[in-house]
Amino acid sequence: MRYEPPPDEGLAIHYRDEHLLIVDKPAGLLSVPGRGEDKQDCLWKRVQRHFPQALVVRRLDMATSGLVLFALDREAQGRMGQLFGERRVHKRYVAVVAGCVIQDDGKIDLPLTTDWPNRPRQKVDARLGRPAFTHWRVLARDAEHRFTRVELLPLTGRSHQLRVHMLALGHPILGDELYGDAPVRQAAARLLLHAQALAFEHPASGERVEVESPVPF
Repeated sequence: MRYEPPPDEGLAIHYRDEHLLIVDKPAGLLSVPGRGEDKQDCLWKRVQRHFPQALVVRRLDMATSGLVLFALDREAQGRMGQLFGERRVHKRYVAVVAGCVIQDDGKIDLPLTTDWPNRPRQKVDARLGRPAFTHWRVLARDAEHRFTRVELLPLTGRSHQLRVHMLALGHPILGDELYGDAPVRQAAARLLLHAQALAFEHPASGERVEVESPVPF
């Protein structure tokens, strides 16, 4: 699939201090450069035009929109990486999934690994997969059009975790070109998954930082 990043309309900054920067990534934009000259436009490079010292901490899938955190010094990068690794960063996503989800909430405990013959796809693998946990909660149901808006709280950060977990639950995320069948792919012009909120203790001050981004769908 040809990479066609969205136009650069400037940074949507949600938080900034001398150590950290949190911005919105639009859907369809790589977080970091990919392989090849045609995949060099990415959020990190756009951020570095304004903040040359910006360092990557974590990334979002190209198809996912929402909050991405960058460090503005090496110490902050290391500390935030540690907080993510220790699961001390609260992450909240919103998605719209196919079908009417019957239960109001639940937890998905399904280990994930790379589906090597079909990279970059991931798959559930009870024997070789790494532990992956997602809490979910229904926000709204549309019985007429048979879709459900859900809140997703990943406790781990595996590649494509939310997309694969919702697929395994029987409710793939609308617009998912990688995991959806034809009706799911055609149901939305983009993947309806948004990183809505981040919360953590600031690595320098210890104060609580809570940032939210409006859901664009």
